[in-house]
Amino acid sequence: MSQARLSDGSAGDVDYGKIGGTYSHYRRPEPAIALQIRRALGDAKTVLNVGAGAGSYEPTDCDVTAVEPSAAMRAQRPSHLAVAIDAVAESLPFEDDSFDASMASVTVHQWSNLEKGLAEMRRVTRGPVVLLVCDPAMMMDYWLSDYIPQVREIEARRFPPLKRIEAALGGTVTVEPVPIPLECADGFNEAYYGRPEAFLEEGARLACSSWSLVPQSVVQQFVDRLSQDLASGQWDKQYGHWRSRPFYEGPLRLVIAEAE
Repeated sequence: MSQARLSDGSAGDVDYGKIGGTYSHYRRPEPAIALQIRRALGDAKTVLNVGAGAGSYEPTDCDVTAVEPSAAMRAQRPSHLAVAIDAVAESLPFEDDSFDASMASVTVHQWSNLEKGLAEMRRVTRGPVVLLVCDPAMMMDYWLSDYIPQVREIEARRFPPLKRIEAALGGTVTVEPVPIPLECADGFNEAYYGRPEAFLEEGARLACSSWSLVPQSVVQQFVDRLSQDLASGQWDKQYGHWRSRPFYEGPLRLVIAEAE
């Protein structure tokens, strides 16, 4: 990852000032995932949310401090959440042991230095460090890979291997699968496993940053093919069983690192 921040302050490989304008509309917290994260935070009273974005999964029963480098993301935070601080994971502006727990939700792949960012989270946190991540080894096990493998390949390259995350965190680390419900409210790519029509919406695609890293000609070919296959019934003939799966246990993982 580049160390340079982009036009709106975004610190990763995409400029959320350009693609993130409707992010909060599509990326709403899924209650089942929120509950799993809240349980992992334990009895924390003060929580740091790193790469907080528009505020998904921040517990409302804690005193939350949010850090988010993108101005576009900070502007979309709802009024009942704390105003986010403009900072990056690799240089957190807090004293040692400032928080009971810390969290980062689907953001570590945007950091310029994973090990430094996780070391900073550990430095400022007395208790658990909780990360919602994707396992790149599981990325291709999904029908979307048959239609536009470039998106999944990009995501697999961007997300760090779980072993690297565990090694950087040190201590006692637990990794939990995160089942995704059929009507998942959070519009990441796997959320639409049984609702393929959603991928025909440009806003839904751009709410997953990997789509912006694929040539638009390739994306248009995907849209044309999926549209045709849905209209003809070909998608349902081959993949229709996905529509009735109550949960999909894909690459989403919750990493919980306890304090030593």
